[in-house]
Amino acid sequence: MLAKAKGSAATARVARLDELLTPAPSIERERWGLDALRGRLVELSACGATATLTTSIELVLEAQLAAEPVAWVALGNGTFYPPDVADSGVDLAALVVVRVVDTTTAARAAERLLRSGAFGLVVLDFGGGGVVEVSMAHLGRLVKLAQAHDAAVVCLTEKASDAASLGSLVSLRAEALRVRDRDRGYDVTLRALKDKRRGPGWSRTTTLRGPAGF
Repeated sequence: MLAKAKGSAATARVARLDELLTPAPSIERERWGLDALRGRLVELSACGATATLTTSIELVLEAQLAAEPVAWVALGNGTFYPPDVADSGVDLAALVVVRVVDTTTAARAAERLLRSGAFGLVVLDFGGGGVVEVSMAHLGRLVKLAQAHDAAVVCLTEKASDAASLGSLVSLRAEALRVRDRDRGYDVTLRALKDKRRGPGWSRTTTLRGPAGF
C-alpha cells in the first residue's frame, strides 16, 4: 500500500510538471535547464514583476524528476514559502532546506552541501531585496565544487537588469519576469543578461500555471 501511495505521488508530480511547463525546443534546453546549468554558477535576478522563484522551482521539479537531490539555502527574508512550493508539485520531504542569517553563512552552507557530492542542484535564495555581497573566495569555491560534482548552483537576487552581478565568476545571469497574465496562468520571460558559454541576449517565454502565492 505504501509503495502504491508513493507511486501515485510521483505520478502527480509528473502531471504537475506537465501543467506548469510548456515544452521547450531543444535549443532552449541547451541554454536553460538542469543539464545546461551543471558545473556553473548562475544568478537568477529580477526587479518588479519578478518570476525568479517560479523559474527556480521549475529547476527543482526537473531535478527531483531526474532523482537528483536538491538543497535550498534561504536567508531569513528569503522567498521560500513551503505551501506554495508543495502546491507546485515539489516533494518537500525530498528537499533539503537550510535557513541562515547572512550571505556568508549561506555561501558556507552551500559549500558544505556541494562538497558532500550528494546534490545535483543547490539554490541560494538571496531574495527579499537589499544589496547582496558574496566574497570572490566563496564564489570561487562554489564554482570549483559545482564543476567537481557536476552540480548546478543557482543564486536568486532581486535587482534591476543594469545592476552588477554577484561577481565575474557568475557564468550565467538571467532575468525572469512575469510579462503577461492569462485566464489559466501567466507568461514568464527568461532573458540572458550574461552567458559565458552561448553569449547574452537569448530569451524564452514559458506559459506557467502556479499557485496564487507565486
